[in-house]
Amino acid sequence: MAGFRGSSSNHFGDGNYKSEAMLSDINVTPMVDVMLVLLIVFMVSAPLMQQGIQVDLPKTKSPALTEQDKPVVIVVNHSGNVEIAQHEIPSAEVTDKLRAMFEKREKKEIFIQADKGIPYGTVAAVMAQAQAAGIHRIGLVTEPKSQAAQ
Repeated sequence: MAGFRGSSSNHFGDGNYKSEAMLSDINVTPMVDVMLVLLIVFMVSAPLMQQGIQVDLPKTKSPALTEQDKPVVIVVNHSGNVEIAQHEIPSAEVTDKLRAMFEKREKKEIFIQADKGIPYGTVAAVMAQAQAAGIHRIGLVTEPKSQAAQ
């Protein structure tokens, strides 16, 4: 057995297996794979967090909104879906949702941001639901006309 101590045999049972050589090489491939997946997830999700819903607003001459309180904005997108606080609400629940939101508010006013391509009846229905919830001041959000378009 003394002759086996100095030999470089790699048998598992003889006690001369050099485990230090295996621990010196760290496999970083799994870590790189995980980092690349996280990078891709971040790259895909970052633009979604910065953008809101794109609504093509009509252009009008009106003064800018200068209130300190953050107003409640109802968005009616190009497909006619209603969103309040960036959450899509079924049209049957708009009155109940608004009633709950304005239950303890002193100032009962909302702003409707509707795409210019949707039928007027859709906007009128949302306005009627807001009035049914007890909201008396309803504004329509528009974009100012450019000087060249006048």
